[in-house]
Amino acid sequence: MSATPTADAAAAEGHIHGFGTKPYRSYVLTALLVVYILNFVDRGLLSVVAPQMKPELGISDTAFGLLTGFGFALLYTVVGIPLAQFAESRNRVWIMTVCVALWSAMTALCGLAAEVTIGSLTIGAFWVLLACRVGVGVGEAGCTPPANSLIADYYPPKSRSTALGFYAMGVTLGGMLANLIGGPITDAFGWRAAFFVLGIPGIAVAIVLRMTVKEPPRGYTDPPGTVRRASVSFAEGFRELASKPSWWTNAIAATIASFCGYGISSFQALFLNRTFGLSAGEAAVWINVPAALAGSLGALATGWLAERLARRYPSAIAWIPGFGMIVCVPFYLLAFSTHQLWVCAVALCVAGFSKYGYLAAQYTIGQGVVSAQVRAVSTAVMLFIINLLGYGLGPLFIGALSDFLFRSKVLELGAADLTRKACEGAARAALSTDLQGVCRIAHPESLQDSLLFTSLLYAIGGAFFLLTCRWLRRDMVTK
Repeated sequence: MSATPTADAAAAEGHIHGFGTKPYRSYVLTALLVVYILNFVDRGLLSVVAPQMKPELGISDTAFGLLTGFGFALLYTVVGIPLAQFAESRNRVWIMTVCVALWSAMTALCGLAAEVTIGSLTIGAFWVLLACRVGVGVGEAGCTPPANSLIADYYPPKSRSTALGFYAMGVTLGGMLANLIGGPITDAFGWRAAFFVLGIPGIAVAIVLRMTVKEPPRGYTDPPGTVRRASVSFAEGFRELASKPSWWTNAIAATIASFCGYGISSFQALFLNRTFGLSAGEAAVWINVPAALAGSLGALATGWLAERLARRYPSAIAWIPGFGMIVCVPFYLLAFSTHQLWVCAVALCVAGFSKYGYLAAQYTIGQGVVSAQVRAVSTAVMLFIINLLGYGLGPLFIGALSDFLFRSKVLELGAADLTRKACEGAARAALSTDLQGVCRIAHPESLQDSLLFTSLLYAIGGAFFLLTCRWLRRDMVTK
C-alpha cells in the first residue's frame, strides 16, 4: 500500500492549513515568484533596450510593436493551452523546469541577433530577433498555468488571494529588475550584453526549482466533499468556464488592462527618450524602476485588502481593482502630457500602484470560480485571451497609431518624405535644420498622443471589473 495520502484524506486538513509546513509553503511561493520575475525580466528586456536597439535596427514603431507584442504572444498563447492541459495530469514542477530553461536560453540568444546569409538568401537582424522572441514565448507559455495550479494546492482558499497577489508581483518586479539591471548594462556595454547577462542565470534557477519544490497532491486544499475527477477534457473544462459569467467579465477586464499595460510599458522608455532625452539606463533607473515598484506594491496591497474584506464584502477582489483602473486614468494623462520630468515620474508611480491590483484579481477570480481539475486550463484560456488580444495587440496598436500620427504630422508640417528612421539616433544629425525641427515635433508627439489615447481605455476595463461583482458570489467554488 502506498504511503502517500490521497487527496480526499489530505483535504480534511489541507483546506485549512495548505500543503506542507508554513515555512516551506513560503519558500515554494517565493521560488515561484522568482520564476515569474524571470519570466517578465526576459519578456520586458526588449522594451528597456529599445532606445539603443531600435535605431540600430532601423525599424518603425509598428515593427517594434510587432516585435514586443504579437510576435511573442502568438505562439505563447497557442502553446499555452496544450501545456496547461498537460499540466492537469502531469508533474507541474517538471513542466516549469523545462520551460524556464528554454526561455532563458532563447533570451540569451536574442543578444546574438544579426543579419544572416544562407546561400543567396539574406535574413535581416529584425527577423532573427523575432524568431528568438518566438522561442521565448514558447518557453514562457509553461510558467503561469502550472504555477497557479501549484499555488492553489499549496494554499487554502482563505489565504489564496494574498498568495496569488504575492505571485502576481512578478509582473512588476520583473519589469523593475529588467530596467534596474538591463538599463545600465545597455548604456555601459550595449543592448546585446543585456540579453546575455539577464538570460543565462535562468538556467540555474530552473535546476534549483526542480531540486527543491515538491509536487503536491492535486486538489489538496479543496474543502471536504468537493467533487473531484481524475481529469477533464478541454471541452469539459471550457463548458465549465462558459457557465460562469464572472469568469468572462473578469477576463475582458484583464484583457483591456493587459492591452493598455503591455502597450504602454513597451513604449514607455521610448517616450522618455524622445520627450525628455533620457538614455536607456536613465529612463530605466530614474523612472521605470520606481513605477514598477509602485505597481508591485499595488498588486500585493489589492490581494491583502481583498482578503481582509472578503467576509464582509465577498466581491471586494473585483471592485477594488475596478476602481483602481478608473482612478489611474487621470494620472496617466498627466504623465504623458506634462513637460516636467518629476511630474511624469510621480504620476506614473501613482497610476501603476492604482491599476496593478487587477493582477491579483484576474488570478484569484479565475481560480476561485472553477473546480480543481480545471484550474490550469482556466488560467491558460484566460492567458490565451489576455495575451493574444492584450499583449499581442496592445504594443502593435500603439506602434501603428504612433506611425500613423507621425505621417500625419510630417505632412502637416510640409515634410512628406521624412521617415521615422531619419529622426532616430545619429541619423537626425544628417538632416537639414528645418527637417530636424520637424523631427523634434513629430517624433515625440506622435507617440505621446498614441499613449494618451490608450490610457483612456483603462476606464472601460475598470467598468468590467465592477460588472464582475454582479455574479461573483454565486459563481465562486472556493469560499
